Amino acid sequence: MGWFLNLVKPKIQSNTESNSPANLWHACPSCSEMIFAKEWELALCVCPKCNFHERISAIARINMLSDVKPKMISLPVFKDDPLGFKDTQNYKDRLKDARKKTQIHDAAIAAEISLDGNKAILFVMDFNFIGGSMGQYVGSAFLQSANLAIAKNIPLIAVTASGGARMQEGIISLMQMPKTVLACQFLRENDVPYIVVLSDPTTGGVIASFASLGDITLSEPNALIGFTGPRVIEETMQIKLEEGFQRSEFQLSHGFVDAIVHRSEMKKELTKILDIFARARENKKERRKNERN
Repeated sequence: MGWFLNLVKPKIQSNTESNSPANLWHACPSCSEMIFAKEWELALCVCPKCNFHERISAIARINMLSDVKPKMISLPVFKDDPLGFKDTQNYKDRLKDARKKTQIHDAAIAAEISLDGNKAILFVMDFNFIGGSMGQYVGSAFLQSANLAIAKNIPLIAVTASGGARMQEGIISLMQMPKTVLACQFLRENDVPYIVVLSDPTTGGVIASFASLGDITLSEPNALIGFTGPRVIEETMQIKLEEGFQRSEFQLSHGFVDAIVHRSEMKKELTKILDIFARARENKKERRKNERN
């Protein structure tokens, strides 16, 4: 029987595999629940069993948060690898691989969107692009998004996902922190609303700059939020941190986050906030008009 099994079994396996595509099911990374891929997609990549919010692409996020087809914004392009950096791979090759994987030029994209008639500039980061790290492209993309929001006098929404500064750009990447902070100051000086949505993870130089300066700060459930990870803090400080330290629920209880919003409710929540801002600005304009008269 040995010869028969050796001959037939591989053919059975081959036929079974060809009739059962690998993308038919999706295993939840948190609880390992097997879910139909289509059901997972319809649930916006959130597990119906354990509520785990899987990381999603920047393109998917923009399509998810706009009522109409978003108008993509052309962002500045810089020379690749300004420092000629090489670690385990040439930086130019790393960028090439990341662009092929994500189908975007760098770790952030931006678009003009509409939510229930309220226009806004949406700036979104993608963790799949070299860990959502911030280099000169991301910093300049945020600045351009802020300037466009000011020019059009519409709110800026930033959805963050980042491991921090991009080490392959050295001091250039660190210079993006003051640049983005200044962009936030420009928004404030021009009375342009700025909303931040923190997704998992938002850490390093991004949380230390523009991600922590929103007029309103929302977060997805259980997102890691902090300058550096709990493991590094524990090893450096030689202390044991409490469970859930730096997760969005912890940040909410300590006042850093204004609200935790389920991904399926995020669009509705942002629409509500934009409505409030629109009414407040209209009332302010009316008061100024009355004062002049």
